[in-house]
Amino acid sequence: MSEGAGPPVSTAFLLMAVGRRVRDRIERALSSEGIALRHVSALGHLSRTPGLSYSELARRASVTPQSMQATLRTLEDRGAIEREGVGGRGRTATLTITAEGRRLLDVGTAVITAADGEIDAALDDRFAGELRMNLLSMMRGQDTAF
Repeated sequence: MSEGAGPPVSTAFLLMAVGRRVRDRIERALSSEGIALRHVSALGHLSRTPGLSYSELARRASVTPQSMQATLRTLEDRGAIEREGVGGRGRTATLTITAEGRRLLDVGTAVITAADGEIDAALDDRFAGELRMNLLSMMRGQDTAF
């Protein structure tokens, strides 16, 4: 190895570092509304599939039920979701998104779209599309690749 040369560049490390920067930027933008990416994620799941239970949402988000309960409690306190039915002891409460929840989801979507625009602006148009397609391909193959 020549003087001044570092270790080989790691694709995994670069993806993690860029991902962390993007996530931090998104989290900062969302904080002006008093929400975080985990709230936007839960609202997105509920908007696509109304009536999900706490445990179903936790499975979809790959978090513990306790973590999802804390996230949903915050959203419920904000009036972004409503609980239908009484959960506990074998009974399942279902959740629906409210008008405030839709507004917060729209804010989250706009923040993520703005981040997409910043990423695309930093890349050649053709390369941005190829990057998106390759990352999507990796995500679809997540059971075998990772």
